[in-house]
Amino acid sequence: MNGESPVTEPDGRPVGLPLRRAARRGYTVIYKNRTLLSTVDPITKAERTAAAVPLLDRTLYFCPSPLLGYGLDTLLSLISAGSAVLCLETDEKLFDLSQSSIDQSIFNDPRIVLSSIKDGTELCRFVRKTWGPRVFRRLETIRLSGGWQLDPGYDTMAELLRGDIAVDWGNAMTLIKLGRCFIRNVLRNLVMADQFITDMSFGSKPVLVLGAGPSLDPFLDNLQKTDLFQNKTERPFVLVCVDSCLAPLKERSIVPDLAVILESQYWNLRDFTGSRNAGIPAAVDLSAYPATVNILGGPVFFFFTPWTPLQFFRRIKESGLLPPVLLPLGSVGLCAVELARRLSSGPVICTGIDFSFSLDCLHARSSPARLSSLLAQNRFTSPFNTEAVFRAGVFNTFSKSKNPVKSDPAMQTYRNLFEQEFSGGRIMDIAGSGLSLGLETLTTEDAAVLLAGNTGRQQKPVQTTTENNNNELHDSGGGPDSRNGRLLNFIQKEKTALEELRAMLTGSREYSAGPQGIPEKALDEADYLWAHFPDCAGAEGRRPPASDLGFLKRVRAEIDPFIKLWELLEKENKRK
Repeated sequence: MNGESPVTEPDGRPVGLPLRRAARRGYTVIYKNRTLLSTVDPITKAERTAAAVPLLDRTLYFCPSPLLGYGLDTLLSLISAGSAVLCLETDEKLFDLSQSSIDQSIFNDPRIVLSSIKDGTELCRFVRKTWGPRVFRRLETIRLSGGWQLDPGYDTMAELLRGDIAVDWGNAMTLIKLGRCFIRNVLRNLVMADQFITDMSFGSKPVLVLGAGPSLDPFLDNLQKTDLFQNKTERPFVLVCVDSCLAPLKERSIVPDLAVILESQYWNLRDFTGSRNAGIPAAVDLSAYPATVNILGGPVFFFFTPWTPLQFFRRIKESGLLPPVLLPLGSVGLCAVELARRLSSGPVICTGIDFSFSLDCLHARSSPARLSSLLAQNRFTSPFNTEAVFRAGVFNTFSKSKNPVKSDPAMQTYRNLFEQEFSGGRIMDIAGSGLSLGLETLTTEDAAVLLAGNTGRQQKPVQTTTENNNNELHDSGGGPDSRNGRLLNFIQKEKTALEELRAMLTGSREYSAGPQGIPEKALDEADYLWAHFPDCAGAEGRRPPASDLGFLKRVRAEIDPFIKLWELLEKENKRK
């Protein structure tokens, strides 16, 4: 501070650190040769700043360096009940000053907190934990002092929080549009899910994970000049690819050891052109499009990425039918890396996971998207996909090789998530045209040496027992303790529960509408019926009460199609 003696408030309460009395009301703060609070009437100035902020519902007001807390009470009196104030102070001395100087009674209001978290990711988690997911729709920064100038990281924190809010709402929109599709896929795939990813292992072999980005082509072209791509049974490493890589690999006569399938809609069926019944093992998400499950004709191993918390998933797990759970990463490339990390203790090398593109190249050669673009060309169209390259949100940036490339906010979000989940450790990237992933970057030559380093080790994925060593999970018999028996029992229970709920909603069965009444419990148990509703999407516990007639009508409309699906699955399971 300025070296003056500590001062106290008029009532004798210590302010905490040396301050100066302002020309009129309150105190000014001078720190590191900067005046952080106005020297003339700092309280009135802070209150005017607070009164000028946009007053919008469900807004997170980000207040960097609140110092003595001037203006906070005014801000709280103006904002709505659905909004909140996050005060952040990253300087230890100034944080101590704020803690000792701000009236602590203000923090009895659940809408305001003071934090000293310096890591942006951790701050996003803190906000989510404090107020819950999808509570806020926007973020507004309010500067009640000049303390924000001491740390340029405040602006970065604000952008991370703003991005996290946007991702939350983006996920909610995805759930609204595809939630019903996700759950119906899960029900259909349950009948087929008799092998889990825990039933395979790559030991300590190195794993090469391929995405379908533009950098895939030069890497494969260079690596094919080596002797690494021999017969699959003689390959010294494991090759894992995303489904959209199958065509580029087939063009080069390369057979992967594992293809990862995540897409829940039919759009990716064209990814399997030329690979039908090729005998390639597949790792399939339980919510993937059912027609893609057996299309490769090889062993199928299931995993599960829960898109939202549901009691329905808990019941599947309790029945012993739920595959191993992976963090929902949203991108098939990220899922492929996570699977490689789980299935092998050796090094994991990535390429083709670019999150960027160029004017003339959005995907790898021979990928379905690239072929569609080429087939659409004629003398009236440009060879460049200008609609994709110049669409709203696309921006210029630089690749890890310092060359100019293009990206968009969605790709940037996945890139940031990739770095958050996989940076450090034994996962590496290969130099190319993609964005930096926060990993150690290898040249193609170094990657070839690393991939060839474990020659002579076990060559094929080894089937092992499950984590629980419970062979019943793979018993195809029809007894009550077999997998088919447990699945049939689960289907019958779920169908009966829906029939009972339908009886309640149609009035053929009486029920109590109170908080502890049967409908509330029945609605909670049938959460997969309404989790995709716009007023419920992605927000755990945010369900209208059983007294909401409009909500009950919407639930009623969902029941009959699901009962028919349960009946169909029951018949299919009995035929197995």
